[in-house]
Amino acid sequence: MSSNRAYHHGDLRAALITASFEVLAECGLQKFSVAAVARRLNVSSAAPYRHFPDRDHLLAAVSAVAARDLNSTILAAAATVGPDPGDRLAAAAGAYVHHVARSGAGLPVIYAAGLSRITVDGRQEHTRTLMATLMDLAAGTGAGTHREELLLVEATIAVAHGYIALFDDGFFTRGHHTTDDIAARAIEAARALTPSRCP
Repeated sequence: MSSNRAYHHGDLRAALITASFEVLAECGLQKFSVAAVARRLNVSSAAPYRHFPDRDHLLAAVSAVAARDLNSTILAAAATVGPDPGDRLAAAAGAYVHHVARSGAGLPVIYAAGLSRITVDGRQEHTRTLMATLMDLAAGTGAGTHREELLLVEATIAVAHGYIALFDDGFFTRGHHTTDDIAARAIEAARALTPSRCP
């Protein structure tokens, strides 16, 4: 459903969140503005402020949805690859690529500076759940200490985020790669971070 159609059905708040994802996918976080979202919906620049007091509160609502959806995507991807812990964590990298390609909202949006103070829309719960999922996947690999698990999560996400950022920047267009191709590369690179367990 397009953001315009969602608004015409009467739920401006939901339409603002949907349109925010579209603006993020096109412009990125640095150029994101409430005014751009309002223009996309053909509403006045003041209309969004009836639902969100400022840019950060709108982004916090987007962050909550993005964290919830990314967590679901990661869990589904991990469930499809079998029991190997390294494969399960690597699947998170592919899930991340697909999520960002589809929504425009990766970890820079989900954990954007300034949002930690905002507690509405279940944002804190969803972001904590997302990180807990990633840490559980890392712990399953037998990485060792909590710090080592955290570093493994960071490396996995850095690989995935790097691939989708390069894809968005046109780095891979010469070879006519698809999002599926980039996700597969991210999975392969992330899998190399975790050695296979001996039977």
